Amino acid sequence: MSAIGAVLGAKCPQCRSGNLFPVSPFSFKKLSAINSSCPKCQANLNPEPDFYYGAMYISYAFSVALVITSLTIINILIEEPELWMYLTTVFVGNLMLFPAMLRYSKVLYLYGLGKLKYREN
Repeated sequence: MSAIGAVLGAKCPQCRSGNLFPVSPFSFKKLSAINSSCPKCQANLNPEPDFYYGAMYISYAFSVALVITSLTIINILIEEPELWMYLTTVFVGNLMLFPAMLRYSKVLYLYGLGKLKYREN
């Protein structure tokens, strides 16, 4: 599996086949839960205590990108949008995409700073 496919599938960075999360990345169940070790290769997915706090910066960037995209689309599609249109769109978009943004921020943080390298079997 390619690195991009492994990131999109939320797979272990070391073996690229084990799941990082006990549930689907798009599920509202167990939002902050991540497996402590890979179910396939037993790689440690929690390199240090509170490791994933840094992923909040990536999650924040996802939220900002969502807000900018939403506001741009509203301005293009509607000639004179009202404030409630902006607020509703941003609120609903964040509510719907919150699980994916939270979890993929952790995936990207682990791939970027987790010091786990891919090992072919």
